[in-house]
Amino acid sequence: MNRLPTNQLRGSKTILLTQRITLLVWLGCFLISLTISGQKLSPKKMDALVDRQLWPAIDELSAYVALPNDAVNADDIQKNIAWTEKALAKRGFQTTVLKTTSLPLVLAEKTYPKATKSVLFYFHLDGQPVRPAEWNQKDPFVTVIKEKTSTGEYKEVSDNLPKTTVNDEWRQFGRSTSDDKGPIIMMLTALDILQAEKQTPPFNVKIIIDTEEEKGSAGLKGALDAYKNKLQADYMIVMDGPMHSSNIPTLTFGCRGNAGFTMTTYGAITQQHSGHFGNYSPNPAYRLARLITSMKDEQGRVLIPGFYDGITFDEETKKIMAAVPDNKQDINKTLLIAEEEKVGNNYQESLQYPSLNIRGMKSAEIGKGAATIVPNEATALFDIRLVPETDGKRMVELVKKHIEQQGYTVLDHAPTSEERLKHDRIVFFDGNAGTPAFRTNINEPMGVWLRKAVTDGFGKEPVIIRIMGGTVPVVPFIQALNVPAVIVPLVNMDNNQHSPNENLRLGNLRTGIKTCLSILTAPLQERPIK
Repeated sequence: MNRLPTNQLRGSKTILLTQRITLLVWLGCFLISLTISGQKLSPKKMDALVDRQLWPAIDELSAYVALPNDAVNADDIQKNIAWTEKALAKRGFQTTVLKTTSLPLVLAEKTYPKATKSVLFYFHLDGQPVRPAEWNQKDPFVTVIKEKTSTGEYKEVSDNLPKTTVNDEWRQFGRSTSDDKGPIIMMLTALDILQAEKQTPPFNVKIIIDTEEEKGSAGLKGALDAYKNKLQADYMIVMDGPMHSSNIPTLTFGCRGNAGFTMTTYGAITQQHSGHFGNYSPNPAYRLARLITSMKDEQGRVLIPGFYDGITFDEETKKIMAAVPDNKQDINKTLLIAEEEKVGNNYQESLQYPSLNIRGMKSAEIGKGAATIVPNEATALFDIRLVPETDGKRMVELVKKHIEQQGYTVLDHAPTSEERLKHDRIVFFDGNAGTPAFRTNINEPMGVWLRKAVTDGFGKEPVIIRIMGGTVPVVPFIQALNVPAVIVPLVNMDNNQHSPNENLRLGNLRTGIKTCLSILTAPLQERPIK
């Protein structure tokens, strides 16, 4: 057996030792880089970190809510912008106030080492108007903590709370606690936790904060020409709206759009005495009623040709909808209805179709102003909730064509005297294509990433909503950026948003912070689920 010379043997051992040390150093650096770039915290660790931050989050939300935020008052919005900028700067974000043709927007940006992709988070800081007399507290902008009593009412407990624990069923009442200042505080709190743990997201973070969402987001929609490059991202997450009523973490992959129209039918030029002209002067209310009943059957299905064209579901889609933990009996009991309309096989499936809804009707007067007359006209206001397969302009045209097929002359203006004498049945039709719908494929990389992020954070799958029933004004913005988008709702369904006594369930505050943490520490996924 040949032996290496002693000096060669020592040299080989030195090389081997050097290689091992190099490997250990590399491994240590790799582990450190994992931590810095957003290694996942364990669910148990997350729970402990969130619990520690709940009261600071409640207090910060109180300070935020204290600023009135109706977008009709530009001075109030400026105060909210200043508060928001300061809060984001405290977390290390570079903020820019983006001027628009309407109210300005707030853009916050933060880049992280080795991050090559960006995620854009959308929130809004404005709220609905308040009518203080209708609130069960002194001031809608001074938050109070309440708990539900045995009689189902909410009683204030703010003055008696030891700031050690938080009951998930307590609620923080105040305008915009849920819609949408609560979610902003959840995100800020999650960022605080990461900073304290010396962790950073594995992607760059952009945050766009709308200041007039409740008024239609005019500034946001008009900002793209000037700021499109600043707003570009790989994914967009909309943090607005309520989660599933079960309060299980929820991912919503789209929302319905909203088109609309008004139609008016006519009788005599003025109201007529029902004794003198009943049976002679046509009653426009009956004409309107017959037109309306021609549009739907008794089961609620729309009869207008082509209204449901293009809508089909494969087996996987049916399974996704059936998996949502809705309870038909509970829904109907809440609504106090004996039976639901038969569009779709369940609640989730009903949302995948466009809907035709009467928003309101008017013909003459009822109550104290009622008189025994034949009305001169009758009007109905409609909305059409759109889905991605349905274009708003086309849907409005389908309705217009249907009215014509019922024997009516359809005008785009109130009829003139000559037109009244020439045509027996006239409808003044005024339609608009409205806001489009959007839907992101659940099995595309963004869907894979978010599902895994939330599942890893909570130890169970989130509720997957293919498309929600409501419409968010940000949809044209999403489409203009051409970016995959998902709605991540964080607040309780029964939050009274847009109404008196708006509230945030504190269990949702807890879950929302953890959801933000789960997302902010999840490496982006590239491969679809098989």
